[in-house]
Amino acid sequence: MIRLKLLFIFTCATVLVNAQSKILGKWQSVDDKSGEVRSIVEITERGTKIYGKIIKIFPKPTEDPDPVCKECSASDDRYNKKILGMEIIRDMVKDDDEYSGGHILDPEVGKVYRCKLWLENGTLRVRGYLGPFFRTQTWQRVP
Repeated sequence: MIRLKLLFIFTCATVLVNAQSKILGKWQSVDDKSGEVRSIVEITERGTKIYGKIIKIFPKPTEDPDPVCKECSASDDRYNKKILGMEIIRDMVKDDDEYSGGHILDPEVGKVYRCKLWLENGTLRVRGYLGPFFRTQTWQRVP
């Protein structure tokens, strides 16, 4: 009986760890307006929170190949910092089948939004909220 209980506890713990680790990894951020891949964001875990950092960018030929966040607020620690290597997702906490409670930065416009992340059909859905309005992107896992 004790072995059965231990097996049940181990199985439940494994399922929880696997559910959380599915969101971790590298994702292509796809612009919801143009459909173009804009960057690769690596989602990692620190403690009990989820963070995302830009590890590769795909600038257009007319754009700066190594841009900085000029549009970020001067009070934001990312102001005038390089976008490559920038942490754009911060402090996300697991809430059932999604992550919320944190924020996401759009470095192209310098705005910080409340954020929600969830997996849907093998893709990562990324939603940013500003007041009652929101915008959702679908990110693809990097193979």
